[in-house]
Amino acid sequence: MPETVEGNLYDFPKYYDLIFGSDWKAEYDFLLACFAKHIDRSVHRLFEPACGTGRLLVKLAQAGFAVSGNDLNPNAVKFCNARFQRHGLESAAVIGDMSNFRLRRKVDAAFNTINSFRHLGSEAAAVGHLECVARSLVKGGIYVLGLHLIPTDCNPTEDEAWSARRGNLQVNSYMWSKGIDKKARIEHLGMYFDVFTPTRQFRLVDHMEYRTYTKRQFQNLIRKVPELQIEETYDFTYRIDTPIVVDGSTEDVVFILKKS
Repeated sequence: MPETVEGNLYDFPKYYDLIFGSDWKAEYDFLLACFAKHIDRSVHRLFEPACGTGRLLVKLAQAGFAVSGNDLNPNAVKFCNARFQRHGLESAAVIGDMSNFRLRRKVDAAFNTINSFRHLGSEAAAVGHLECVARSLVKGGIYVLGLHLIPTDCNPTEDEAWSARRGNLQVNSYMWSKGIDKKARIEHLGMYFDVFTPTRQFRLVDHMEYRTYTKRQFQNLIRKVPELQIEETYDFTYRIDTPIVVDGSTEDVVFILKKS
């Protein structure tokens, strides 16, 4: 049996970045398409709350955008800024709470594409986050927000697996639902990374708690921040020409929230 390490996956940004950064191109292209389709002005300044390792931020910076981000995990922020410096770019990330921040300059768009929003464990934190985003956007700016909804007309997906390789490093990941407390609106999730290097093999194991949202619960949340309106909805195939209609069977959703 491989060695097992209990820990916070976000404290291991090298492995986290390999798994979640391997498919950056689809999200990157989708973001550019969203800017072109849903913003009636030139787009220059971007912000990513809970930016993690900066897998998308650095690509956008290299394309000429002025980017910034925040994240609560200092290891992720350090990894992100080191990546920027390796590419000859100024550091873009700061340690900060995605539910309580203020930007020095407003941005044309913000994005959070891989469910980090559900780490906000209360309605107050979620509202605070959306209010911060709304305050940070210019009029007509958009927030591209991706998350998993809990379906009401069918059983939810219970597990997911990914694999990625870079050079001599390979990481296989597996995430599964341990159960949903509907009253508390908490989904308990298990996740592990199986890490393979030329000299070591080990399993990194973590437990996470995500706040749950049905379609109606998310719509009710958005109504509490009237500056943001749902402009369009997509799924995680990131096809800009194929928006979706969210119903009781929908799980993966990218909401385009526009500031009025």
